[in-house]
Amino acid sequence: MKKKSTILILFLIISNFIKAQEASKIQNPPVIMEGLVGSRGFSYQLVADKKFQSIPRLGYYTVVNFQTDWGESKIGDYMLQGHLTYTILKGLNAEAGFFANPVDGIRPSAGFIYTYANSKVFVLANPRVDIAKNPNAELFALAEYKPELNEKLNLYTKIQGLYCHNLDYDFHSRSYVWLRAGLTVKEFTFGLAGNFDFYGPEKYNKNNLGVFLMVNLF
Repeated sequence: MKKKSTILILFLIISNFIKAQEASKIQNPPVIMEGLVGSRGFSYQLVADKKFQSIPRLGYYTVVNFQTDWGESKIGDYMLQGHLTYTILKGLNAEAGFFANPVDGIRPSAGFIYTYANSKVFVLANPRVDIAKNPNAELFALAEYKPELNEKLNLYTKIQGLYCHNLDYDFHSRSYVWLRAGLTVKEFTFGLAGNFDFYGPEKYNKNNLGVFLMVNLF
């Protein structure tokens, strides 16, 4: 009887230890992929923000997007970044890595990422600067509002913006405002979309109006 009691106590201790280890794991947000089919062409964006399970303050953040125009075979409009991140405070991370676009190529980059999230609202702000000659300073930001409509359906709205400025020559390099409005069912979100893009010192404008599908990959 005593032996059985000892085995039972050991089993309970081990079970509680396993549960505590599972609870302490970092709950990483999903990888978000989005495609837009519109009047200008096809737009694609991927956002991933992950933490290492063994070093929870350290992580990796990447944003990839590109725009293809109907009738053109080459992708002349793309931006991508990959940064290691380090948590300074809850919701605030420092970042260092690289940034690439068709005008400047690949450059080292550093900045900060601020995030705030609850069940209805998500906000992200990401100021960064090139660590190179003739640097660009940039602010990338987005805000989502996604209230529940019923047990299976959520409203989804988003505004996403970017402003990039060349510091040495003091001119507008690149900016955009992207709008989304739709519905979320499980990991799928779909609806209407508008991309309003501006290029170079003259702020040459090209728009893409259409429909989008976004998928959360866990």
